[in-house]
Amino acid sequence: MDRIPEVAVIGAGIVGLCTAYALVERSAAVRLYESGVPGHGQSSGQSRIFRHAHDDARLVEFTRQGRAVWDEWADKLGAELVSQDGVVALGTPVPERLRILQDVGGMPVRAVDSTELRARMPLLADYQGPAMLDEGGGAIRTRTAIESLAGALGDRVVTEEVISVHPTDHGTVEVLSAAGREQYATAVVCAGLHTARLARGVGLSLPVQPAAHVRLTFQVGGAPPQRVACLQDSSGDFGEVGVYAAPYPGNSRYAVGLSQTVQVREDGSFADPHALVALNDRARVYVSRALPGLDPEPVEYLHCWVTSLPWSEDGMAVWEADGIFFAAGHNLFKQAPRLGRALAGAAVGEGLEEDLRPAAALGRPR
Repeated sequence: MDRIPEVAVIGAGIVGLCTAYALVERSAAVRLYESGVPGHGQSSGQSRIFRHAHDDARLVEFTRQGRAVWDEWADKLGAELVSQDGVVALGTPVPERLRILQDVGGMPVRAVDSTELRARMPLLADYQGPAMLDEGGGAIRTRTAIESLAGALGDRVVTEEVISVHPTDHGTVEVLSAAGREQYATAVVCAGLHTARLARGVGLSLPVQPAAHVRLTFQVGGAPPQRVACLQDSSGDFGEVGVYAAPYPGNSRYAVGLSQTVQVREDGSFADPHALVALNDRARVYVSRALPGLDPEPVEYLHCWVTSLPWSEDGMAVWEADGIFFAAGHNLFKQAPRLGRALAGAAVGEGLEEDLRPAAALGRPR
């Protein structure tokens, strides 16, 4: 009998791509399944925020380690993957998050006054409340990351929809796809909205909460600033609590989203079909108040699914059953290289990190 390939990875969003790439680093044979174009599901869009600030010190440390992996892979892939312009955060959560960051250590973070805030975030309206700067954060170059990883993986990426993944009676894992039936030593499922469905096939009930999300992109008025930070606004000073924003490469466009999402029924339908439109309108009003440096008419709209866990909007976990690993959570783009390495280690028999097990509730505020 021919040697069974080592690992199947299901889902070629950023977590799946990073897991497969980390397996290649370990010289493991891997096949990455994706039903569509890599990175065009929950990982879609041109920009995301890399930030260290979280309410759980364990997750801050996980993120700090992840920043080093982003830098290492940028060197290997020959591309800028995270900008150097930092992240500014506004609002009453700033002092406590700054304390947690400083307790963990190893990150250049500090409180800033309105003068430095204006220099770092020239698009922002006047603001006098609590603010901090995470100099180690920045805008993730999402398309560059997706394309670089997919290119490095080459023909290990196959365009097939996975229908089922399950253990066999002889200790392997079988993957049934639209075009075939293959066996592997193990499998890692990071299929976003479809992860919970595939997990049910092996008797796991993941507490994943699906929702829909809106992100709008605006043109910068006038010449693009040479330097502009990402933004997290929890202040409420401009009418919204829970806003994030990140520049496109070149700083000529800025993507703005509200943290609020629209919940969906179990069958994926909306209880209120107009709720996404309302979030669009609220984001436009916020930009007109908070970001006068932007043209208030959006130039791009992104509507996508998100999946979150009940203990935190930043929560993540990995479930394990019969040699199959299921990863789930929200705001995972920034965590993907570090999470990918952890998943790769688990898949080749090194054991799953305890903080990633569901009982650890990684991300829960302490």
